[in-house]
Amino acid sequence: MAYKITDACTMCSSCAEECPANAISEGKNTYVIDKDACTECGTCVDVCPAEAIVEV
Repeated sequence: MAYKITDACTMCSSCAEECPANAISEGKNTYVIDKDACTECGTCVDVCPAEAIVEV
């Protein structure tokens, strides 16, 4: 399963700080997940306070 960060992202950086694969970076309006680097571990989903990360 793959993940994406929605417009609900508050740019808090929790996901990027906790990502063990370093697959998340700051985008223009939200953080973004590099689908090629993502290991689909779900850590980002667990730490996102805005619940802005969803399965696609």
